Amino acid sequence: MNNITKLPINSLGYNFIKDEYLPEGKDEYYLRNLQNRNGTKYRHLSAFEIEVLVRNRNTSDNWNHLLVSDQFNPELVKNCRFYGLVRIGKLEPFFLGFSDLKVSVGLYDSTIISSDIGDNSVINNVHYLSHYVIGEEVILTNINEMQTTEKCKFGNGIIKEGEDESSRIWLELCNENGGRKILPFNGMLPGDAWLWSKYRDDEKLLNRFQEFTETEFKTARGFYGKVGDRTVIKNTNIIKDVWIGSDAYIKGANKLKNLTINSGNEGRTQIGEGCELVNGSVGFGSRIFYGVKAVRFVTAAHTQLKYGARLINSYLGSNATISCCEVLNSLIFPGHEQHHNNSFLCAATIMGQSNIPAGATIGSNHNSRGADGEILAGRGFWPALCVSLKHNSKFASFAMLAKGDYNYELDIPLPFSLISIHPVRNSLVIMPGYWFLYNMYALARNAWKYVDRDQRNEKLQLIEYNFLAPDTINEMFSTLKSLEIFTGRAYFKSIQKDKKNTEEACCKKGKELLNDAAVNIEDFSVLAEGYENSKRQVEIIKVQKAYDIFKKMIAFYGYLHLFDFLKNETISTFGQWQKTISKKLQRNAWLNVGGQLIPEKNLAQLKEKIYAHKVNSWDELHAQYQLEGEKYAKEKTSHALASLEELFNIKLINLDKETLIKFIDDAVATKKWMFDEIKKSREKDYSNPFRKMMYSSQTEMDNVVGKFSDNSFIAQQEIELKRFIAQNKKLKQAWS
Repeated sequence: MNNITKLPINSLGYNFIKDEYLPEGKDEYYLRNLQNRNGTKYRHLSAFEIEVLVRNRNTSDNWNHLLVSDQFNPELVKNCRFYGLVRIGKLEPFFLGFSDLKVSVGLYDSTIISSDIGDNSVINNVHYLSHYVIGEEVILTNINEMQTTEKCKFGNGIIKEGEDESSRIWLELCNENGGRKILPFNGMLPGDAWLWSKYRDDEKLLNRFQEFTETEFKTARGFYGKVGDRTVIKNTNIIKDVWIGSDAYIKGANKLKNLTINSGNEGRTQIGEGCELVNGSVGFGSRIFYGVKAVRFVTAAHTQLKYGARLINSYLGSNATISCCEVLNSLIFPGHEQHHNNSFLCAATIMGQSNIPAGATIGSNHNSRGADGEILAGRGFWPALCVSLKHNSKFASFAMLAKGDYNYELDIPLPFSLISIHPVRNSLVIMPGYWFLYNMYALARNAWKYVDRDQRNEKLQLIEYNFLAPDTINEMFSTLKSLEIFTGRAYFKSIQKDKKNTEEACCKKGKELLNDAAVNIEDFSVLAEGYENSKRQVEIIKVQKAYDIFKKMIAFYGYLHLFDFLKNETISTFGQWQKTISKKLQRNAWLNVGGQLIPEKNLAQLKEKIYAHKVNSWDELHAQYQLEGEKYAKEKTSHALASLEELFNIKLINLDKETLIKFIDDAVATKKWMFDEIKKSREKDYSNPFRKMMYSSQTEMDNVVGKFSDNSFIAQQEIELKRFIAQNKKLKQAWS
């Protein structure tokens, strides 16, 4: 039996105690204080105005509780029912238009309870509007229910006075068992989500983060909902406990409940037909359309959810798009793409610049005794169509998986790799450096694309999109050592059979072989250990090419920053250069903190500040991110110079002019090679006979896919190459 109660009419219009607009106090205090936002003064209705309102079929439980501005026009209020304290701004006789919608200013055919209505707004056919502050020139039309309750939290993970802890909303990120759960809050950055979900062994840090959240938002009951200026909401069923910014556009939504919808100058948010959003926060400039279901979620700025996507217990970073598919219990850094109807992502931390294709099943936790597995993928994660992964699995940056069912747990620390399953031997095959060797066009274009598409106005976190950065360079250094060990082990096995050698001996021998041009590494069967939880072989292929290309790219990374350092320091003589360069360069560890790269030692210092109450709020933590962003260029340069020293076993302070000139020549040669590879990898798409067979002539092909010579990205790269050559020619002349 439904628990339906009968209430007196005068109980409907109760007023909340606190609100950012309405003053504290009881009803009598509201009635005495006739001053509201922007200096607007409100007054009681005149007898004539009441007469006009009654003639226009309006009713009120108490006309003394209906306050209006001096420019109120009672002729523009028809067939409405008012309860409690309602305040109405000026109403002028004109239409508001938005797109093809044109509606007259005023209040029509609506029930309005204890709400403020800004100047020249439209309230039309809103069956139940309760406890909202409506901005200026807002359009609300054809809404069934729109109310704010006294326990409203607007999607934040707090509890109100008198509530039980069990009513608190948590985001269960990264793991289905809730072991990495965090409290959602408006304004959460991917770095916040990663820090809170990652360090589960640091109870002091976790407690401080909960304190940040609970002090950020007031626990008092009775806040009013808000609709910002110029927002348009039409043909929507239920809006409950939702805070909506300015210039938002909501049409045809089924249910919006317990949300903050950010919208304004930083980005105008749109929510479309059939959407159901509950317990979450929507970032500025987001687009959510066509049957999306999102529950317990946070989306950062300029995200897109479309075409029936399901986002549950997840954080979605900025400039990301999810369409059609299902994402559960995941933490996704900025720059994620997942467009297809039948992909599934669950219990995963995806570190950005990623693309999940159709048929991918990245999240089947039905392989353990509990739903407690995780996937961790570095930035640039690109599985192919119909890839199926088993939890737990972990991948280095820019890992690509070929189509297949990966039935065993994986731990792949080799970056820029192509991972596949041999169709005959059923071995796991890894090709390190695949992206550099065979798909430089996609690698370079994606790095440019993510920068170009970053629409954030307020960049509190400096997101790294370059594929040559401290995190990937460190992974390449580790890979060089791994390849040396695997090669040495393969060599000893080929001559000694069952005898085992130490890792140090294998590394030394492998390094010797890989740096000997007379040796063909392909003569050995190079195998890895510990990369897959199975008894089958893990083959490493193209070892020599990968080893050489990683050394080349590390050197190029170092060259770029060395040359920039020389130009920025404006050193005119070689002696000055030697005095300026640091004597103690050291390649240090870095962490990907929500897409922002931060030295591990800096993050440790930041945590100490949090423990010591030197950082006491999320805003203060975000300011620390900005400080780290300001230091990034200098610290990245130090890392690059240290990488150059380590790679060539030199000290830059002792660098002679001849070696520096050689570095400049090598850098120019590498840049030319990169451009040639970009051009060649794209040109294959135009020369492949199986692509050309669809067209009866070159003209037809050009009209369909465009001319190769018109490729704007390649043209841009050619300009960049010429600029690079010219700049380094000047640098070379200055140092010759």
